[in-house]
Amino acid sequence: MPAKNVHTLAFWSIIIAFAVMGLKFLAWRMTGSVALFSDALESIVNVIAASAAFWAITVSHRPADRDHQHGHHKAEYFSAVLEGVLIVVAALLILAEVWRSWQTPMSFDQPWPGLAVNAGAAAVNATWAMILIRNGQRHRSPALVADGKHIMTDVITSLGVIAGLAGAIATGWHLLDPALAVLVAINILYQGWHVVTSSLDGLMDRAVDPAEHMRLRDIISANSHGALEVHDLKTRIAGRATFIEFHLVVDANMSVGESHIICDRIEAALQAEVPSVRVIIHVEPDDEAKLPKGTPAVPFA
Repeated sequence: MPAKNVHTLAFWSIIIAFAVMGLKFLAWRMTGSVALFSDALESIVNVIAASAAFWAITVSHRPADRDHQHGHHKAEYFSAVLEGVLIVVAALLILAEVWRSWQTPMSFDQPWPGLAVNAGAAAVNATWAMILIRNGQRHRSPALVADGKHIMTDVITSLGVIAGLAGAIATGWHLLDPALAVLVAINILYQGWHVVTSSLDGLMDRAVDPAEHMRLRDIISANSHGALEVHDLKTRIAGRATFIEFHLVVDANMSVGESHIICDRIEAALQAEVPSVRVIIHVEPDDEAKLPKGTPAVPFA
């Protein structure tokens, strides 16, 4: 997906987050339910998180400059970490509201219309969350994925609140209302922790997963004819970019031009298969080989 389209998705996330927040606060005002209020509070986090994602995606697509010579790809991870922290703050606010509700129990006003409004907001969120997650995973955008997963968590929360409140209204057990709010808080605390740890993984230069590592080995091997050996393959992920580095052993008598042709061929193959790849190849003479002489050409050491 072109950078412009990713940017557009991030912008519309802000608009949709504001619309859903308005619907959820309307549902709370119609019912007086603390569980619906907790759901509406989480929507404030959605607005802030969507705004942060928009900023991060804007920064991450800036070209490399003198001070950031490898690009700005990791900006999206900062957005995801911020989102995780905001989720935790929202959970604490919900627990504070639950405490006040237990101290001063409230009756429901217009429960069924309020639940219908909240259900409409959940439907909007579910549709948008699937769009964000699908596009974020396809195009390696941690900010879009984090935003989509958070919104999907909000959807699950809303469905649980709606079902529980329907039961509370039908049975008259109003204590179910604050109890549901506690469950909401616990759920989003868990989700916040997951978002933060996943983002920190990216900031710590996590390597590609084992299956992708083997795929990269196969691509390099298939395009390394003319070389003697490949070793020390290392990878790291920074947002949508994948950085690949390895050592390529060639005959000591091979010219610079010939070895450069091999490197160009490998780079072109990787660029055709891996989005936003950055490749660094260290060319070495045959006395740097790690495998014994006589080993078939172009194995991995």
